[in-house]
Amino acid sequence: MSIVSIYPGTFDPMTNGHIDIVKRSLQIFDIVIIGVADNLNKKPLLTINERINIIKHDIDKNEFSTDKVQIKPVKGLLTDFAKLNNANFIIRGLRAVSDFEYEFQMTGMNFQLNPKIETIFLMSSDKNSFISSNLVKEVHQLGGDVSNFVSSNTIKILNNKNSSS
Repeated sequence: MSIVSIYPGTFDPMTNGHIDIVKRSLQIFDIVIIGVADNLNKKPLLTINERINIIKHDIDKNEFSTDKVQIKPVKGLLTDFAKLNNANFIIRGLRAVSDFEYEFQMTGMNFQLNPKIETIFLMSSDKNSFISSNLVKEVHQLGGDVSNFVSSNTIKILNNKNSSS
């Protein structure tokens, strides 16, 4: 029986830090489902389909097995999505202490909703500890070089998105 985990997020856009968490998660879990949330409270720049397409491209580029890494949209409660996908683990990446407080609250809520689901925290690697999707979008919109933080495909999509807005 495979050990299935969910790596949820808005991934607006997917960064090299996200890819690093996926790679490291595959050392622990048989299957990692990247759950792409359509969280309108975060006002994403990219549509859910654009984000899923970026993730698919980045997963293919990094030669992850599609048997081991799956990409699915998340609607509704994460705990319901995990149950539907036979996942007992949620993966969360932490960059700094400030991330922990929010993630700690989410973990507590998820545990109340389904005590069978465990949350696993992975610290970002040193080189990715400062990367966030929000910073990537901001630097890119201001004309900065984000090629060390996201794939070239992502940059093309951001260029198209920013030139049309």
